[in-house]
Amino acid sequence: MASLRSSSSSFTQHCKYDVFLSFRGEDTRSVFISNLDGFLRGKGINTFMDKKLPIGEEIPSKLLEALESSRISIIVFFKNYASSTWCLDELVKIFECRKKGQFVLPIFYEINSSVVRKQKKKFGKALVKHEQKFNMNKVQIWRVALKEAGNLCGRHYKKGNPQYQFIEEIFEEISPFVGKMKGDYSLLH
Repeated sequence: MASLRSSSSSFTQHCKYDVFLSFRGEDTRSVFISNLDGFLRGKGINTFMDKKLPIGEEIPSKLLEALESSRISIIVFFKNYASSTWCLDELVKIFECRKKGQFVLPIFYEINSSVVRKQKKKFGKALVKHEQKFNMNKVQIWRVALKEAGNLCGRHYKKGNPQYQFIEEIFEEISPFVGKMKGDYSLLH
């Protein structure tokens, strides 16, 4: 998936984390995200995952710093992702970091990437609700970020498939990139 790997060496030289995990906590934290985080950490990959940050507040500067100082962002899209303005703001920031060289891997968890790209189903409904509460320019920025994310090649998880195998595939996708940036491939195998 070479199209995902646009990087600049100056960006990756100052990274504190290998992987920033972006997700809507209520949807996937207790099962998929905790399994993914544990697996990656077990393989020597330094991950950042928010640990119950306050809901409804501005994204804390510490979270933004962690995002900016990560080599890779893994975004886990689930059906209710777009209902969280926090997630949408984080997504916009991820794509700002991508322009500076961060590797971005979207995970479409039990949804199709076209739902994200075209803002269908719960994604579309959530954005319509946001339009009633927020400035239209802000919502348009979220729409553009969702479209951009849906256009990226990513991984698709379908309900009923072995989750462990899927997590191994994610590891295989990112490990050469992390090893290359660290300059030591042997750490990851």
